[in-house]
Amino acid sequence: MKKFELTSESIVNIFGKKLFRIKALIEFGNVKEGELGGFVEKEENLSHEGNAWVYENARVFSDARVYGNAKVLDNAWVCENAWVSGDAWVSGDAEVCGNAKVYENAEVFENARVCGNAEVYGDAEVYGDAKVYGDAKVCENAWVYGDAEVYGDAKVYGDAKVCENAWVYGDAEVYGDAKVYGDAK
Repeated sequence: MKKFELTSESIVNIFGKKLFRIKALIEFGNVKEGELGGFVEKEENLSHEGNAWVYENARVFSDARVYGNAKVLDNAWVCENAWVSGDAWVSGDAEVCGNAKVYENAEVFENARVCGNAEVYGDAEVYGDAKVYGDAKVCENAWVYGDAEVYGDAKVYGDAKVCENAWVYGDAEVYGDAKVYGDAK
């Protein structure tokens, strides 16, 4: 059974792709029947199963997928081959792109970017103007925020925090209760 349809309301994004506003056909999760959602390029961008939804002016396009109970809200973008799943949230002006994956209970918000082959999962949070890219992983209860960058094959996990202007890269691992902040590189 389909839970949404594409409406005739459309926009063209900066990549020249035509995106269509979605409309709920049934009630599910916190979405009411008839409620308008955000924009997708095609039905395959949003699963008809689970409670996943694209809200407000959020945009999902290219071969990106949102499924499970995931939420994409506000003005967030999910594009290229990125996946957002589980109970994950992407909101604010955040972007998830490339082959990135955001899943389980992870949250990416404000102006954060997760791209490349990066993964954010568990109860991790990436926010502010933070960037996670390359093959980096942020997981468990870790937070990356401020203007911090995590990239390469770096991994931030446990209860670790990477913030302010810090960079974690290469094969570095930050874990436990560690905090990397300031202008650390």
